[in-house]
Amino acid sequence: MSSLFGTLSIAVSGLLAEQGALNVTSNNVANANTPGYSRQRPVLVEGDPVPVGPLLFGSGVVLNSVQSVCDPILELRLNEETQHHSQLDTMVSAMQQIEVMFSGSASDIGSQITNFFSSLQQLSTNPANMSARQGVLTAAGNLATAFRSTVNNLQSQRSNLDLSVGQTVDQINLLSGQIATLNQQISGIENLHQDAGTFVDQRTQLIRQLSELVDVSVVKSDNTLTITTSSGDALVAGDRSFALTTQTDFSGVQHVFSQGTDITAKLAGGSLAGIFAVRDQTIPALRSDLDKLAAGLATALNTAHHQGTDLSGVAGGDLFSPPPVGGVDAAANFSVLITDPSKIAASSDGSAGSNGNLTRLLGVQKQAVAAGQSPTDFYAGIVFRVGSDVANASAERDAADLILRQLGDQRSAISGVSMDEEAANLIRYERAYQAAARVITAVNDVTDTAIQLGRY
Repeated sequence: MSSLFGTLSIAVSGLLAEQGALNVTSNNVANANTPGYSRQRPVLVEGDPVPVGPLLFGSGVVLNSVQSVCDPILELRLNEETQHHSQLDTMVSAMQQIEVMFSGSASDIGSQITNFFSSLQQLSTNPANMSARQGVLTAAGNLATAFRSTVNNLQSQRSNLDLSVGQTVDQINLLSGQIATLNQQISGIENLHQDAGTFVDQRTQLIRQLSELVDVSVVKSDNTLTITTSSGDALVAGDRSFALTTQTDFSGVQHVFSQGTDITAKLAGGSLAGIFAVRDQTIPALRSDLDKLAAGLATALNTAHHQGTDLSGVAGGDLFSPPPVGGVDAAANFSVLITDPSKIAASSDGSAGSNGNLTRLLGVQKQAVAAGQSPTDFYAGIVFRVGSDVANASAERDAADLILRQLGDQRSAISGVSMDEEAANLIRYERAYQAAARVITAVNDVTDTAIQLGRY
């Protein structure tokens, strides 16, 4: 290596190494705006020295490897926070649609309860007036329609969420299969001691997308990794993926199964968990409250109506449909049973001009009909809980969004491409390349001179 050809070999190694470093830097610049890209760093090492007699001469430089710059712990934190944020975002989106049903519009249940009792108040001033009696039946019909419409809208919302379960599971299975394929490619490349940074970035991006859908736990082993749900149900193991399936239960909603086991209740993150929280908890709780209100209101009004007589002196019957046993689906079946205005039992003494029983009917407005509360107060409590749940979930989502952005900024600081840094690297590698080329030129000139001297 002490010869001119040894010097030439050293210069060539410098050319090749710096050319590789330039390629890496160029690739960084080209992918500066690529989502999920981790900047690469050329690792240059000194070549093994060559002994010549009692001396050791360097053999140049070698581009030993190309490393992707990333923080594995930060990537795990990003996955965890992505799961949490996606779950909250799904919940808020679904609950905001529910909130519209309880927004205090002129057609909501609360307004119709008020309108119904107002119509009774108007009738009390002239109990024999057929127009006022028809107004009571119209208000009663609007109240029944408000109950049924709200329940139907809640059921439609639940059906839409249930439809999303199947679509989400299909996406999870697709991403799991892609990750398994990348696992196989990465393992093959790294077993040859080569850098698989490009495929690792792709896999990291897919895992982030998977985290948006379901809670995942990532375990790295040798050159591959295993992905499970947080409860330990396998999604990916090496080059194999394990598809999730859905099955409909007795109530008509879809449950998620992993290798034959129902894992619906165990999913704790991602949009799938957000869907289940609203579908299986929020909406059923609201329907239960509406059933309590409808059952209590119908029972109280029917009881009061039985105590009076109509324009013909006949004892009053049921004004609204009696609630089912246990009150289940009382809101969905809430309806008016009287169609003839003369059948309204306004009288308390059998005379057509009496309004004594209307006082009993009006008293239901202040009577405890559900959970020890009046109809208006109980419904106001429902509205308050819906609004409070949306506000709390929105605040929590905004906090999670801030954390996610901060983690993203940290990742960018570590793995993102800095154009200023890459510009400096380009100059540095270019100068080194030029210097190596000058050495080659110098060796060429010296060799030419030596050859010319040999002719004389």
